[in-house]
Amino acid sequence: ALLTQGARSRSIAGVWKKRKIRRDDPLYAIVQTGGRQFRVEPEEQLKIPKVETPVGETVELDRVLLVHGESGVTVGKPTVEGARVLAEVIEQGRERKIVVFHKKRRKRYQKKRGHRQPFTEIRIKEIVPA
Repeated sequence: ALLTQGARSRSIAGVWKKRKIRRDDPLYAIVQTGGRQFRVEPEEQLKIPKVETPVGETVELDRVLLVHGESGVTVGKPTVEGARVLAEVIEQGRERKIVVFHKKRRKRYQKKRGHRQPFTEIRIKEIVPA
């Protein structure tokens, strides 16, 4: 089967399709932490950039950009006032090593470094809407 040009470019670029919000969707929120945004649901487990909280403790994510619940969608300007997400820290760790290699051709210059990004794995316990 031949792919159309539009379908091929979407799959190569990795662009996500826009997801329509339905009324029967479960409670979820979009939070910002570590300069990144995450869509979270209760009991979901995810890795976020490192947060200085011991394992087993509760971390509160108060930068909530959007909340979807029984009352509908609430979009913040820029954040939703009074909304917060409570999560339990499961693990503190470091990602797999990536190799950073620099080379200048014909100059006998090369430099090889490794980097491991720290992360915090959390489990969402509760989403508190405003």
